[in-house]
Amino acid sequence: MIFTFVWAGWEGIAHDSRVLKEVASNPTSGFPFPPPDKYYLCDAAYTNTRGFLTPYRNTRYWLADFRRRRPISKEERFNHAHAQLRNVIERAYGVLKARFPILKQMAPYPFPVQRDVVIACFAVHNFIRKFNIQDELFMGFEEMNMVTPNVQGGGSESIEWGLEGTEYMTTLRNQIADQLFSTASN
Repeated sequence: MIFTFVWAGWEGIAHDSRVLKEVASNPTSGFPFPPPDKYYLCDAAYTNTRGFLTPYRNTRYWLADFRRRRPISKEERFNHAHAQLRNVIERAYGVLKARFPILKQMAPYPFPVQRDVVIACFAVHNFIRKFNIQDELFMGFEEMNMVTPNVQGGGSESIEWGLEGTEYMTTLRNQIADQLFSTASN
C-alpha cells in the first residue's frame, strides 16, 4: 500500500493513461519503469503493453461480479485474480483520501501550493506505511497483514506503445490465464 511514483502538476482533469504517456515520454520525470520481468497492474483504460498488464476487456472483472458466480473461463479467472491484486491499490487510495480530505476538495491555493500539498500527502502516507507506524486507517483498510516490499524501478526507460509490446503482454497475460485456469481445474 505504498505509492511508488507521484506526478503532480496537471491543472484540471486528465485521464490516467494520458498522464502515464506524458510521464513515460518525459526523460526528466524519474518514472520507475518496471524491470523486464515485472509489470504494473493497470485497469482496462490503459494499453496492455510491455510492463503494464491490463485485464481482459469485455469479460467480468469487478470482485462483486464474482460473488454471485465463480469464474468460468480462463479470462474470467485471470480478471478475478487481477481484480484481487488491484484491490490493494484501491485500498491504498482509500487510506490516502480518508487521511487527507483536502485531496477530495482542494482549497483554492495557488496552483504550485496545491501541487506541493498533493506531494506532501503522498509522502506522509508512505512514511507512515514504511515505518510500520500503528495506524487505524491502514488497519481498517487491510484484510491481512501485508509486507511492504522495497519497490524500485530498473527497467527500460521507455514504454513500447507499438504492436510488439502489445503482443508481448497479450501473450504473457494468456500464459498467466492458462496457468491460473489449469491450477484451478486440478
